[in-house]
Amino acid sequence: MGSNQHSVPTMKLFKKFLSATDICKRLSIPMTSLAYFPRLKVGHALDLQVKDESGNLWTFRLSTRKKNYLKPVFSKGWCKFVKSKNLEVGDKVKLYKEQDDASGAVFKIKAKKPVKIFGVVFGYAKA
Repeated sequence: MGSNQHSVPTMKLFKKFLSATDICKRLSIPMTSLAYFPRLKVGHALDLQVKDESGNLWTFRLSTRKKNYLKPVFSKGWCKFVKSKNLEVGDKVKLYKEQDDASGAVFKIKAKKPVKIFGVVFGYAKA
């Protein structure tokens, strides 16, 4: 009665066009996505393993402020990712969560840069 399907359910947590703060300091994450991450520890933070499109593993510190304003952010490790992908204001990132019965939750990130012709954006390409 078991199924031998190998498809892994994937859920897009958010997509975001990067702002100056996202590039220089930390990635601000939509509040609606917080429920899909592991519970934060007592210190309101945890280190999250995230795979990029090339299969590289990154560690981002996911945290919230301790009082009142619980908006989540990626801080430690985020700037290293930004520099390695040469990301700029206006580039796009998407974060996904895959649920695999064998390995549990796997978080994946895609970074895209706009493809412009004569200043007009025609789409996005892998960063």
